[in-house]
Amino acid sequence: MPRFKLTIEYAGTRYSGWQVQKNARTVAGEIEQAARTVTGRKDFELYGSGRTDAGVHALGQVAHLDVATSLPAESLRRRLNDELPADVNVLAATVVPHRFHARHDAVARRYLYQVSTRRTAFAKPFVWWVREALDVRRMEEAAGAFVGLHDFASFTARDARPDDDRSSRVLLDRLEIALDGSLVLIVVEGSHFLWKMVRRLVGVLVAIGEGGLDVTSAAALVGSESDVPARLTAPASGLFLERVYYQGDSRATPLTAAIGVRSVG
Repeated sequence: MPRFKLTIEYAGTRYSGWQVQKNARTVAGEIEQAARTVTGRKDFELYGSGRTDAGVHALGQVAHLDVATSLPAESLRRRLNDELPADVNVLAATVVPHRFHARHDAVARRYLYQVSTRRTAFAKPFVWWVREALDVRRMEEAAGAFVGLHDFASFTARDARPDDDRSSRVLLDRLEIALDGSLVLIVVEGSHFLWKMVRRLVGVLVAIGEGGLDVTSAAALVGSESDVPARLTAPASGLFLERVYYQGDSRATPLTAAIGVRSVG
């Protein structure tokens, strides 16, 4: 049985996240249904590099698919896309060794969050519109406190996901902020991420940019037990899983807006 590595993009607006759930429409559920139709098989495994929550998008989610089929990888990709809804698209499919695991072999993940500083008629599902003026310099100054190995217990909601037994200590390699027209782009890159962690990091940074929190608040919240990040959780609409990195991948990725949203500027 071959193992296929799939690279997938999707708009998460209409889905209850990546993970298959009973009585809910999910991205993985759509791909599994397409795989059943294309291959005629029911005994297969689809395993993603990680979960994305309801409303969160992906520019480069990675999954592996174990399925008995004689289809070449490119034919499988095209036929899956023929069956998938328009807001889910398999960008690439390659045959990989069975030792490859989409989640366990990932060495880093990169998320992009888009904040719009103006009201938009077209990009609302892909941004968080913040009405108040943002001081990006304050946000950049505060962001440095999050980089490195820290305890982000206050930035997750572990009790709502009881099967997640990972430590709340996370290595953040990169947290950068840039302006692109009327978009404030926030990129976060690290070893792994806790549930809702990126959205809570963004929420705290935006509050600092608005002047509602001091710049020093970022450092004070790391390693603490505080409900402030939870109260400031940013909406899912602006968040994209941009890239999943594996051994040997270049991580020199420029900070740019997501495809199809640059017109916000």
